[in-house]
Amino acid sequence: MNIEQIYTGCLAQGAYYIHSNGEAVIIDPLREVQPYLDRLTKDGVKLKYIFETHFHADFVSGHIDLAAKTGAQIVFGPTAKTEFESLVAEDNQLFTVGNITMKVLHTPGHTMESTCYLLLDENNNPHSLFSGDTLFLGDVGRPDLAQKAADMTQDQLAGMLYDSLMNKIMPLPNEVMVYPAHGAGSACGKNMMKETMDSLGHQKEMNYALNQPSKEAFIESVLDGLLPPPAYFPMNVAMNKKGYESIDSVVNNGMRALDASAFEVAAESTEAVILDTRNPEVFAAGFIPRSINIGVNGQFAPWVGAIVGDVKTPILLVTESGKEEETVIRLSRVGFDNILGHLAGGFDSWKVKGKEIDTVNRITAEQFESEVNLSEDTVVDVRKESEYRAEHVADAYNKPLDFINDWFMTMVQDTPFYLHCAGGYRSMIAASILKARGIHNFKEVEGGFAAIAKTSVSKTDFVCQSKLQKN
Repeated sequence: MNIEQIYTGCLAQGAYYIHSNGEAVIIDPLREVQPYLDRLTKDGVKLKYIFETHFHADFVSGHIDLAAKTGAQIVFGPTAKTEFESLVAEDNQLFTVGNITMKVLHTPGHTMESTCYLLLDENNNPHSLFSGDTLFLGDVGRPDLAQKAADMTQDQLAGMLYDSLMNKIMPLPNEVMVYPAHGAGSACGKNMMKETMDSLGHQKEMNYALNQPSKEAFIESVLDGLLPPPAYFPMNVAMNKKGYESIDSVVNNGMRALDASAFEVAAESTEAVILDTRNPEVFAAGFIPRSINIGVNGQFAPWVGAIVGDVKTPILLVTESGKEEETVIRLSRVGFDNILGHLAGGFDSWKVKGKEIDTVNRITAEQFESEVNLSEDTVVDVRKESEYRAEHVADAYNKPLDFINDWFMTMVQDTPFYLHCAGGYRSMIAASILKARGIHNFKEVEGGFAAIAKTSVSKTDFVCQSKLQKN
């Protein structure tokens, strides 16, 4: 028996590849399936089942393409309804894979169909729990995403999650290893550990959600502090239920190379978003006007989902040379399939043609230190509220990037301000959006608060509530 966690950092997502005696299963696969096919060929094993722990909201699974290319059966937990061929398992149903057995544990609460898979070893002993979004390390799945589909309140779903955990998970042996679907950085939870696997016994000891004194306390603690889910989540759920275009077609479309003139025509004749995926420092020095910068080397796909929102939005890409296919694949992971093409030759080809360009006024932390007057100047901090509460520039306004589509309208175009985040990635996203919407009178601080903290600029951990502004 071999268990391999295939962890994708930008999505904080774990897929699992397990094989025994010539047969294999894959749990919660990513959209691009070729790496799995290569692994199956290398190991000389046949994929028997594709197990889905639930209808994912934060990414599009590769279950449909993988089944089409391998003949493996797609398996969902009880109550799941799909518009493609799948097997809806019964609670406690057993699936044999080589010399091991996978046992279905229906654990509703995060969603109604949420299911964990318990691996029983060759001696039929509980070995590993693939817990999906039911149980994370340090946290549990948020119960507010499936309210509409389940026709239930988030409190009712949280209560159902409590019952699932107490009745199905807690009685399992402490030595069982827990393999969750997500880790720290995912929007599917709020308190996840940076580790990606752990013993159930340790989770029983330290996971706050598993140590509440009552069901009522569990509900209150799990719901406390949840941020609104990103707008693209329901669209990903729909794609995972109904099906989607083959990843091969999506990549072919995205790899359509457009010269500068054709790119300009496409931008002007469609409502496409020009998505520039270069690093922030490169983007700041020159970019196509009204393009949005979300660097592919950061938390790329989740931020595209949060900022662009509608997965059907047409997109034109500007990338570093050689990053075109990677960018298309990463967009497809969160359902952004409507990619019209990319700028052939990248931004340099646009510049060579003498076409209009824009820049961001980016300054160093030392420049910020020398010129800012905290009693008079406006400083906008786009970090999350929790980051701001920990420490921030004195008198800075907190306007989290997550909510920029709401608060940008409150910015006065002629009033100058400074803009920063933690390290420069999110503030450049914000800068590009503000400029695309006609707000130009600002300076963005390179290196963000991490760089500012090394200067003599006044900082405080006291939160003035009037400065905590989300809109």
